[in-house]
Amino acid sequence: MRGGIDLGGTKIQAVVIDESDSVAGQARRSTPRDGGPADVADAIAEALEEAAKAAGGTPAALTGIGVGSPGTVNEATGTVANARNLPNWTNPFPLGETLASRFGVPVRVGNDVGTAVEGEAVLGAGRPFRTFLGLWWGTGVGGAIMVEKHRWLGRGAAGEIGHMVIKLGGARCTCGRRGCVEAYAGRAAMERKARRDQKRGVETRLFALMEEHGHDQLTSSVWQHALDEHDAYAEKLIERAIGALGAGAASALNLIDVEAVVVGGGLGTRLGETGVARIREAMLPHLFVDDRPPEVRLSELGDLGGAISAARLAPA
Repeated sequence: MRGGIDLGGTKIQAVVIDESDSVAGQARRSTPRDGGPADVADAIAEALEEAAKAAGGTPAALTGIGVGSPGTVNEATGTVANARNLPNWTNPFPLGETLASRFGVPVRVGNDVGTAVEGEAVLGAGRPFRTFLGLWWGTGVGGAIMVEKHRWLGRGAAGEIGHMVIKLGGARCTCGRRGCVEAYAGRAAMERKARRDQKRGVETRLFALMEEHGHDQLTSSVWQHALDEHDAYAEKLIERAIGALGAGAASALNLIDVEAVVVGGGLGTRLGETGVARIREAMLPHLFVDDRPPEVRLSELGDLGGAISAARLAPA
C-alpha cells in the first residue's frame, strides 16, 4: 500500500492505493486559507490518516507516501517554495521531511501537475500517444510536456503553459507578471475578478451559490452550479478563460507540435467533455497548421488522478 496526496489551492485529496494502482481508501479536506506551510502539512497528514483508515490501516503501515505539490519543488530534498496559491508559502518548507518524521515512512514530493500528467501518460488518456501536452485547469493553470512517457523538463521549468503571455501588458498574474494565461483562466484569478466586479455592481449568483453549498471560495463545483443556472456573468468569465486556454495551448503547439492535448485539473475535470470541446474550438483559430489539429482529450483518471499519480512516486 502506498499513500498519495494531491495538494491544491482549494482541496487536499488523499488516497491509498494497492500494488495494482487501485484505490483502497480516500479522503478529502479543504486546503487551509490561513496560517502557513506547517498548517497545510497538518491538514495533509489528517487527510492521509483518514484515507489510510478507510483502507483498513494507518500511514505508518504504508511502504511510502508521494505528494504532488504546487510551487517550486526540490525533488531531491522534498522542500517546496513559492506555492503562491497556498497561504503564506513563499520560503522553502521541508514538506517531505515533515511528513516523513510524522509517519516514519519514506516521502517523495513532486510537482503537482507534472506528476498528474505522468500518471495520465502511463494509466490514462495519454497512453496512445508518443508525445502530448498536459493542460491542467484549476486554481492555477499548469502544464507538462510528455515524450515517450517521460516529462521533458528543459532546464527544469518546461511546460509552464499557465505563464505563456497571451496579452502584452494584460491582467496581473500571481507570478507578478502581466498577460499570462493563468491571469485569465486560473480559478483564483477568476475569483478575484468576480469579487472586484461584484463590488462594482455586477449581478451574479456565484457568491450566493458559494454560500448555499457551504464553501468559502468559488470552487470548481460552484462554477458548475452557476453554469447550470445559466448565470450570464459566470458564463462570460468561463468563456474568457477558455479563450485564454485555447490561445495559450495553440501557441505552445505551434512551437512543439505534439500529437495531443490532455485536459485535467479541477475545472478541466469538472467541465468534462463539454469543456474539452470548447477548448478544442478555441485553439483552432490560433493553430499555424490548422488542417491537422492535435487530438484533445479529457484526463481519464478524473478527480483522483493527481493523488493516484502522486502515490506512484512512493516506493512500492
